Amino acid sequence: MTESMIETIAARARKASRPLVSLSTVQKNRALAAMAYHLRSRAEELKVGNAKDLKQARTNNLSPAMIDRLTLSDKVIEGMARALEEIAELPDPVGKIENMTRRPNGLTVGKMRIPLGVVAIIYESRPNVTSDAAGLCLKSGNAVILRGGSEAFNSNRAVVKVLKSALEESGISPDVIGFIPVTDREAINEMLALEQYIDLVIPRGGEGLIRTVVENSRIPVLKHYKGVCHIFVDREADLDKAYKICLNAKVQRPGVCNAMETLLVDAPVADTFLPEMIRLLRENGVEIRGCEKTRGIVDHVAPAAESDWSEEFLDLILAVKVTDSMQEAIDHIEEYGSDHTEAIITENHSRAMEFLRDVDSSTVLINASTRFSDGGEFGLGAEVGICTSRIHAYGPMGIEDLTIGKFVCFGDGQIRT
Repeated sequence: MTESMIETIAARARKASRPLVSLSTVQKNRALAAMAYHLRSRAEELKVGNAKDLKQARTNNLSPAMIDRLTLSDKVIEGMARALEEIAELPDPVGKIENMTRRPNGLTVGKMRIPLGVVAIIYESRPNVTSDAAGLCLKSGNAVILRGGSEAFNSNRAVVKVLKSALEESGISPDVIGFIPVTDREAINEMLALEQYIDLVIPRGGEGLIRTVVENSRIPVLKHYKGVCHIFVDREADLDKAYKICLNAKVQRPGVCNAMETLLVDAPVADTFLPEMIRLLRENGVEIRGCEKTRGIVDHVAPAAESDWSEEFLDLILAVKVTDSMQEAIDHIEEYGSDHTEAIITENHSRAMEFLRDVDSSTVLINASTRFSDGGEFGLGAEVGICTSRIHAYGPMGIEDLTIGKFVCFGDGQIRT
C-alpha cells in the first residue's frame, strides 16, 4: 500500500513538472508571493502542527539544539516568508542561453538552462526547509517531493498544506509539491527506486541518513555528509577580530552544519590568543577539548581524542589544536575536514590567498565567520542544500544549481560532410 502511494505521488509530480517549464517568470513570482502571504496569514495554523512536534520532541528528550532547529517561531515563519520573496526577486535561470560560440561552418552553439525535472528532498528537523525547497524548485521550474523527518512530521504537513493552497490560488497544480505522508524508513527506500519519475535526490540531515540514501538510491544523489568546519587563526591575525569571529562561529547557533567544530591556532600567537579565547568560549558554555600544546597553555582543558578531530559536534563542544605552520593547518583540514566550510583570520593578504587556493572545501572565507556559509547569506534567496560532492554543484545550492544546460544550435542549412 505504501509503495503504490509513493509511486502515485511521484508520478503526479512528474506529470505536474512538465507545464512548469513553460510558466513565465511573472507567473512563478506571483505564486511565490502567494506562498509567502499564506505562510504569514496562517502562522497560527503552522504553530498548531509545530506544537505537536515540540511536545513529542521534549518527551523524547531531544537536545536543545535539535529543538531549536524544529521550532516554528514567529521569527522563523517570517524568515520563511521573506526567503520566498527573495527567491521571487532572483533572476529566472530557465530558458537563459549562454556561452554562445560560432563554429567555422557557421553553426552557432550554446547552452540553454532547463529544469532538472523532479527533485526529491529527504531532510530532518528543520520545517523551514519545506518552504525553502518548494520555493527554489518552483522558481527553477522543478517539481519537488518532500520527505521530512518524523520529529517534524506535523509541522511539515502543515507547511505543505499552506503552500499547496497558494499554488491552487495561483493556477498551478498542487502536485508540483509532493509530500510523503508516512514516517517509516522503508518509505525512503521505495522512493529511491523510482528513477523513472525522480531526477535527483538531495538528502539533508545527519551522516547516517545521507549514507543510507547513497547506499540505497538508484537515482543520482547530491551528498553532504557532515559539516566539520575549521577556523585557522594565523600568526598575522588581528586577534580582536579573531575573538569575535571564533565566538560567533561556535556559539551563535552551535547545532547547525556551518558552526565551527575545530579551532586551529598558529603557534606564534597561541600563548597570547588561547587564554582569552578559551575564557570567552567557556563563559558561553563551550566545552574545550585540546591537543597537548593547547593543554600546556590553558589549564583544565580536556584532552582531545583522535575521533574529536573529525567530529561534527552540533553542540557547545570545540576541538582546539595548535599548529606550527599554516601548512600544518591545511594538512589537518585535508585529513579531518568534510569539504564544507573553512576560514582563515589574517591581515596578511598573501597568506590569505595561499589558504584560499590550497583549501579545497566548498566554501572558504577570509576574516569572517563560518556561519555565513549559507544560501541566504550568499544571495541565493535560500538554499536547497549544501553539496560537498564535486559535481555540477559545490557548496550552498540555489536556483541556478537546480537547472542544467542543454545544447542548442542555430544554423542556416548546414549539413555534415
